[in-house]
Amino acid sequence: MRTRRAWGSYTKQEGVRGGSTQTGRPSSGLTFSSWPSLSWPPRTVGSSSLSLSLDGGQSTSAAQSVERVQTSTSSSERLNQASGALSSFTHRPALQQTVSPIYRTSPALLLLISNRIPAYELVLSGVKAGVIVVVYDHRGTLSALLTQAERAISGHRAQRLGLLAPGGTEEIHLLHSSSLSEKTLLTPDHREFWEKLCGWVVPTEDGGGIDIFSPLAASVSGVALIQTLSTLTGLEVWAPMGLATGGFQNILSEWSDSSVCTGVSNQQPAAPAFQYVCESVLQGWCRQAKWMEDVLRELRACLGPQLQQVSLQARGRALGHFLWERICLEDLCVSKDLSEALTEGLTALTRHEETRPLEFLALFLTRWSEGKEREESNGEDKRKTKGADDFSLAPHSSQRLLPEQTVVDWRGVIARELHHSECLYLGRLGTVLKVYQEPLTAALNSNRAILSYADIQIILSPVSHILELNRVFQVDLQARLQQWGAEQCIGDVFVKLCSSLRVYTNYLNNYTTALCTIDKCREIKPAFRAFLKRVDRTLATHMLSLQELLLCPVWRIQEYVTLLQALSLHTHAGHPDHTHLSSALSTLLRYRAFIQKLKRNSERDRLMEETQQMIQGCPNLSEGNRQLIITQDAALLRSPDEQIPDSLRTYEQVSDVGLFLFNDALVLTRRNVHHTPFTLCHRSTHTFLASVALASLAVREITHTRYVCHAFVLKGPCRSWVCATERAEERDHFLSVLRSAINSALTEHQ
Repeated sequence: MRTRRAWGSYTKQEGVRGGSTQTGRPSSGLTFSSWPSLSWPPRTVGSSSLSLSLDGGQSTSAAQSVERVQTSTSSSERLNQASGALSSFTHRPALQQTVSPIYRTSPALLLLISNRIPAYELVLSGVKAGVIVVVYDHRGTLSALLTQAERAISGHRAQRLGLLAPGGTEEIHLLHSSSLSEKTLLTPDHREFWEKLCGWVVPTEDGGGIDIFSPLAASVSGVALIQTLSTLTGLEVWAPMGLATGGFQNILSEWSDSSVCTGVSNQQPAAPAFQYVCESVLQGWCRQAKWMEDVLRELRACLGPQLQQVSLQARGRALGHFLWERICLEDLCVSKDLSEALTEGLTALTRHEETRPLEFLALFLTRWSEGKEREESNGEDKRKTKGADDFSLAPHSSQRLLPEQTVVDWRGVIARELHHSECLYLGRLGTVLKVYQEPLTAALNSNRAILSYADIQIILSPVSHILELNRVFQVDLQARLQQWGAEQCIGDVFVKLCSSLRVYTNYLNNYTTALCTIDKCREIKPAFRAFLKRVDRTLATHMLSLQELLLCPVWRIQEYVTLLQALSLHTHAGHPDHTHLSSALSTLLRYRAFIQKLKRNSERDRLMEETQQMIQGCPNLSEGNRQLIITQDAALLRSPDEQIPDSLRTYEQVSDVGLFLFNDALVLTRRNVHHTPFTLCHRSTHTFLASVALASLAVREITHTRYVCHAFVLKGPCRSWVCATERAEERDHFLSVLRSAINSALTEHQ
């Protein structure tokens, strides 16, 4: 594997390809708080242009539209609250963009992007020219998605089909009610969908294929899905192998068409993905999607309502371009070698109490440079012995391919990635103790307490237990790697770790309490607030806050699962490591399900609390196992004459309503929209109107007429309500979920 600067980062060995011609544009002066660990290469030219067709028929660029919208002072204030995300930035001149030709002379690439992907707007803003992109609503149906794709390609055939949707190593969550897996692929709906969709892609012999951005090639069932899909469609299917840790960084690792199971590789890392999206944008999104999503959530709330009249795709691309233009991360980009040297030097500096840090850093960089020159000199000599032809094959390491048909020890690659990421994981856990626990304990012992002993124990002591456990795990891994061979085993090391997972269980059970304690102490103890402000998001904390560092054990379990699945995939059944790997993987899969259940319960409680606060005059919602399923804005309608047939009946809007669907009841609220003076912004408030038990609720659609569209009737025991949504897909999705919830409620009452 390649050398990485930080845990959970997959860094290519050189800069990116291409460049761009830039023209100046004045900056708006908007600023954000710091964003951890960001360094992007310059963005490659080629993003397709965007025009927003508004009601008046005007065509405006994304930048112009956003500049009109950003006049709102309150919008700026809300954007500044998107903390944990963006560093203060300087203006970068706008990029010149190449407009896709209207008449394509060669097949284009087709990219499907689900709007459930975190920060999908940024990916959308980096789509290359010549790529037909379809942003689809995850709440839709397979037939609706097929129609949307057919409309986008306009009778042409696509060169390749890309799919970016939520998923993992075994399945893809294509739609809200439709997951793609080895088991579901051959069902009639999925089979028909993929056969029709891939019928619009050129044959494999002409370069056709499917690129799936989920790490399906990291697991046995994922590879089986790839092979079955390839057989069904007759196309080559590629997916990431899951050899990189952290977020969506699997996309930046090696990809496979499942032939890699034999130990053969001839594919450049992330090459399929870079056909669709600019390299710089994709790299930044893969590494920082979680933080970007927090910012874009604020952007959607502030700017989204001003772009309601345009499509989901145009709205998403406008917000993505806006975010990219504001953060200007290319300005912070340095070469890979310099970045690596500075990172190592500054890390070494933090380990020593130097009175002359600049002299220390200068000496370190000098020695680093000398070491690099010696390595390059030795490498040059070795390359010369192989002949000039081999040297000419790799003019630029970012474009360097593994030699064709080279047998790769994938077990060794995965084991080294596991050990490397484990060392970085331990570094972050050690940071919690060194940067937070030790100073707080020292202050307590010197009678200058920042936190009490009890608070320190609640927040930080569980981390020390995990650190102790994983240090043993890392030592065992290192011992096996030092004697690595084809028959070497590490499954028993994982089994040993799994036998002590109660340490992680105790940590997770205490995790929510620890976060609440941090929040409480920040509010009531100014000294602790000042302490966090001083040490959070510094080099010593890897540019992460305390709360983000406490998330590392949760993320690590998922990484263990992915790496174990990849290791099991490349370990044949007769290998001595196979039994232990299978046992450890089974245990960690169950543990991951346990963590996911905790996350769902936490999300459910948060949504219930927010909903209770949102609805004025609402009865207590926290009863039994009640959970919020979906919310929908609608218009409440009234007909002057109920005796007229539906096809001739006219309606007038009475008010705006909010529909809050729970698993046992439907709550209706009166939604009041308040516009802010001198701005384009508005906010909504909800007042309790009525609630109906699902077991006694009936629903009926109203046929679309010249007088009403997207309408439906909710009929309760005492009265009924006629509602209408803005779009047909909103009504269809809401009614589908509502009917499903009603059926479940009726089943429980029987």
